Amino acid sequence: MPSREPSSSIAPPLAGRAVASQRWSHLCFVHWRVPAAEVAPLLPVGLVPDEFDGSSWVGLIPFVLDRATIWGSPPVPYFGNFVEVNVRLYAVDARGRHGVVFVSLEASRLAAVLAARAVFALPYMWSRTRLAVVAGEYRYSSLRYFAGRARTDIVVRPGVEPVTGDPLADFLTARWALFTRARGRTVYLRNHHEPWELVQAELVHLDDTLLAEAGFPALGGRVPDSVLYSPGVTTRFGTG
Repeated sequence: MPSREPSSSIAPPLAGRAVASQRWSHLCFVHWRVPAAEVAPLLPVGLVPDEFDGSSWVGLIPFVLDRATIWGSPPVPYFGNFVEVNVRLYAVDARGRHGVVFVSLEASRLAAVLAARAVFALPYMWSRTRLAVVAGEYRYSSLRYFAGRARTDIVVRPGVEPVTGDPLADFLTARWALFTRARGRTVYLRNHHEPWELVQAELVHLDDTLLAEAGFPALGGRVPDSVLYSPGVTTRFGTG
């Protein structure tokens, strides 16, 4: 088991120039505990499950992505603005570095899907994604094109109680890197943003098959172990 680097709610600075940036808004973090043994087979080579309180965790994360830039470009109109829903896991590498591993990412802009697959080797899926906000409830929906069985309908009601100094919330949200498998090797890509502004939230409704498609068929019928909401952050990507 690698010696893990310390966790922090404050992002360490990027070493060089950012290669891309995005605004993430109206994020809901819906998480379930799972045994690490269920996560391990889904991770890229060289990674092991990251654990908190004796468990690994699976996240279902819907949000709005906009103001996307690449290599210092102005924000990309239309193709850089969409609702995303991802299923993600948590891992640590042989150097003890923490990161996110995405099992799937649903997005409605085909050009963005193809670009993310080509440039970052991320498993983006072309889907019809939407967000509706009614009476303080956020309803995210996604239906994958050409694979209608892969869908989700999530309704979350944010609360007003702020979440600060919570080690579990930090473990689930304060993630300053992602791992992906590209060209035969496991790649570590850093990100940087201001600390999360989080509140407790309630999962009002969930009708989902993305979790099952990702390899966790039982989770959609279970009450989640953590539900959080954030109004959002601006994120930059680059090297460590």
